Amino acid sequence: MSLFSRLFGKRPDDRAEVRPLWHKIVELSRDPAWYAECRVADTVPGRFDAITLVLSAVLLRMEREPALIPASARLTELFVDDMDGQLRQSGVGDIVVGKHMGRLMSALGGRLGAYREALAANDDTALAEAIDRNVSLADGGEPGLVAARFKALAERVDALPADRLLAGDFA
Repeated sequence: MSLFSRLFGKRPDDRAEVRPLWHKIVELSRDPAWYAECRVADTVPGRFDAITLVLSAVLLRMEREPALIPASARLTELFVDDMDGQLRQSGVGDIVVGKHMGRLMSALGGRLGAYREALAANDDTALAEAIDRNVSLADGGEPGLVAARFKALAERVDALPADRLLAGDFA
């Protein structure tokens, strides 16, 4: 490969493998049941909360299988790219977008830790408390209902073989 083609040519998409999974995560986070039945707030923060719920279930599954760790990093890159684009589209300027992204990544990391701990302990109360702290709920929203739906999703994701997970082949 020549110098010019390396500098100006198209690089292969190293995230192509996880792109179907990312699309499935976005699709599942937009499921009206999160908003109508579980009463996740149908707002920008609520939609972020829904996407981090679904993404968390997937990332927690991926971290338990060493062969999927590189794919989980690429999946997280897609999340970052998407959130960066959403921030810019909503009018956040270049100067502060990095600070906002830092907060969003910190939020994702904190949620992963809380959900990981509660799921590992099989503690529905701790999971509902983590949901209550981390998910914007509309009036009448019940953290226990969101926690039950999240736990059911996590169990479905956990049961998938790696190839089906990466293909986003689950409901």
